[in-house]
Amino acid sequence: MTKIKLFENKHVRSEWDDESQAWYFSIVDVVSILTDSKDPAAYWRKLKQRLIAEGNETVKICHGLKMVAADGKMRMTDVVDTEQLLRLVQSIPSPKAEPFKLWLARVGYERIEETEDPELALERGMETYLKKGYSRDWINQRIKSIEVRKELTDEWEDRGIKKGGEFAILTDEITKAWSGHTTQHYKQLKSLKKENLRDHMTNLELVLNMLAEASTTEISRQKKPEGFEESREIARQGGTIAGNTRKEIEAKSGKHIITPKNAKRLNS
Repeated sequence: MTKIKLFENKHVRSEWDDESQAWYFSIVDVVSILTDSKDPAAYWRKLKQRLIAEGNETVKICHGLKMVAADGKMRMTDVVDTEQLLRLVQSIPSPKAEPFKLWLARVGYERIEETEDPELALERGMETYLKKGYSRDWINQRIKSIEVRKELTDEWEDRGIKKGGEFAILTDEITKAWSGHTTQHYKQLKSLKKENLRDHMTNLELVLNMLAEASTTEISRQKKPEGFEESREIARQGGTIAGNTRKEIEAKSGKHIITPKNAKRLNS
């Protein structure tokens, strides 16, 4: 569904794409806000020509989507994803764009700092979680889950599993085996899109997910699988261990562990 986002009480049309797992934003709407141009479409046409002449990759990869226009009709409009949008903002000479440019410079500086001292990334991550309303107990659990996940992905790399698609498939197998849901369905259950699923789990959901991943890591280390399919079977085995634990807890407690609550409802 087409979404409307508000920025300084002005509309920015946006749309979520399930296939690419990304938000797309109307360039004309963003230009209108940042430039106060009376004809943002014309402004964008001139800016596009300049960027093309400069060899700007953002223009080359932006594409069109049908969005609801001011007259209520569906019309094609140029759109960009979040990364492309931030790159575009840097190309707009406007006082309103300066805060975004300063923020981007600050983020870039912090990333360089974190490369030199990774502990800074952990500290900033904790601060972010606290600002979002998470408890310290949950944050400590989440940090532990990151460590467990890293051990698993290191093991997968050692077994020749490819990052990206193959990692995602094995993760999906683990998630299905312990929770009864595919990763995508689990996210839909919690009304999530691009957000990290683990950031929206309860303590018990996190614990079971860690058990599933830690079990998968240990089995893989002992069995030393060769090839993707053998690792896939081990992912199912590791997930099943946590799945059996979940079922036993649910049988004893009489409550479902998998909850549709996301972070907003968990922290409210």
